[in-house]
Amino acid sequence: MSSDSQSLENLIDTSSRALVIGVGGGGDVVGALAAARFLEFCGLEFVLGGLSWERSVFDPIPGPRMLNEVENVRVLHPRVWMANPKSQTNTGVFFAESRMAAVCGKEVSLVDINGGVNGVVEGLEVAIKEFNTDLLVGLDVGGDSLAQGNEPGLRSPLADSIMLAAYAELERRGRRTLWAVFGYGSDGELTVDEIELALGKLAAAGAWLGTTSLTPQIASELAEVIKTVSTEASAIPVQCFYGAWGNSKIRSDQRNVKLTPLTALIFFMSTTKLFQTLARPAQAVSKSGSLEEANDALHAIGIKTELDLEREKYRAGNKS
Repeated sequence: MSSDSQSLENLIDTSSRALVIGVGGGGDVVGALAAARFLEFCGLEFVLGGLSWERSVFDPIPGPRMLNEVENVRVLHPRVWMANPKSQTNTGVFFAESRMAAVCGKEVSLVDINGGVNGVVEGLEVAIKEFNTDLLVGLDVGGDSLAQGNEPGLRSPLADSIMLAAYAELERRGRRTLWAVFGYGSDGELTVDEIELALGKLAAAGAWLGTTSLTPQIASELAEVIKTVSTEASAIPVQCFYGAWGNSKIRSDQRNVKLTPLTALIFFMSTTKLFQTLARPAQAVSKSGSLEEANDALHAIGIKTELDLEREKYRAGNKS
């Protein structure tokens, strides 16, 4: 039974073990921990995960890393591996998930999206069986997955679109999935107004399943984790939980972020209804069999991606 026909309560009550993946790469794994702790409070065990795509300030090579570009991982599938504290790229860059593994004392999953939606689906099918999970949760920090593609500040739609489309396909195949947004504009891309408009449309479509918040205990844990796992966007909700308010800047002062108590909320929604209602970028990449194919699909509907930006930055840095 899909999450479309279930409430949040039923999804949680009838599940025992969740795979919770930060779908945007980098520090999204910190946000994933916030959602995972909520599910744990509700009685579920969990496995954490993220993407093999670090922000360019840490890994200047554009795009996510493939299996032949990493060291010290346990391979479940060519597109899904397990990271430990020693997992790194072959150029010496540690993943946020490697640092999370060090903090948590257990392996953290890494998903490689170079195989497009098809590759993610195949890899996650193996991971679901390996971990014996009955709930697959995608956690987006900032809210880019709510974008329709025409938002002026949108900068990183590619990873979110591939993952959302993969989750929708897995749900179509009978897997139980749940989508979550944490950080309410904390990545400085979609504005608070744009996110609220998107949430209103989702509510009207019956896609909004519920909302929770950081608690003192979870916020305290995330504050400690952030000392080891570098992140800007996932740190904003923690700051807001402790009273930060007003306006701030991130990404080398290039993006504006509105600090509000609502940033500490986690919105849960139906994967399929989100995909069908708003997700023009995810719909565009849904048949992709490679990262390039997905990137080209977004270009075809007029969307520039984080891969394009990273490639431009890399070329500029390597000009003689």
